[in-house]
Amino acid sequence: MFDGYLPMILDGLRVTLSVASVSLAIACGFGLAGASARLSGSPALRAIAMGYTTVVRSLPDLLLMLMVFYGGQVLLNRLTEAQGWAYIDINAFVAGTLTLGFIFGAYLTETFRGAILAIPRGQIEAGQACGLSRLQVLGHIILPQMIRHALPGFTNNWLVMLKATALVSIIGLDDMVHRASLASAATREPFTFYALIGLIYLVVTTVSIVVLTGVERRVSRGVRQDVLP
Repeated sequence: MFDGYLPMILDGLRVTLSVASVSLAIACGFGLAGASARLSGSPALRAIAMGYTTVVRSLPDLLLMLMVFYGGQVLLNRLTEAQGWAYIDINAFVAGTLTLGFIFGAYLTETFRGAILAIPRGQIEAGQACGLSRLQVLGHIILPQMIRHALPGFTNNWLVMLKATALVSIIGLDDMVHRASLASAATREPFTFYALIGLIYLVVTTVSIVVLTGVERRVSRGVRQDVLP
């Protein structure tokens, strides 16, 4: 039915999951830094973080991907040319993961900020009154509750980002979508192969929902089980 292309497409799934995992790690870094900046006492940091989340969330993901990949390539090589260095060709995997991480870092910034704001201020003040250091307050009071509050939004962002990995095929990364395009062009059966990768995405997102819902129930044990579905 798939003319021997199934193993090739499943190998592309490995690339897709690698892109999603690395992008998520980068996005979490941007998200935590952005949330810290949004909640800081520095007006300059708050303005930078606000500008970052506003601009990124206002532009299409595809446009940002093209701007970072092609624009970043030009900018980087102008800098290296000015220094007399050799031409640098940006790796498609690096460009794709950095761009997706940068984009979804803006969404996670708001997710983490909202999760921190959901923690009652009195608990933090109580910890400080008990003599806990700022690091201890962060580790024992803020982070455990932030994770619980952030998980629903985090799950949504992960699912959207997982689907957005399909965009990396336009910059030449040999992911599952790119391989399905090659197979459909060779066999002239586009519906068969695009339906196949649609089914694979459905399986991966369903597994993600089951796993993350289980994590959410676990971290919410004894706190809000009565309101969980």
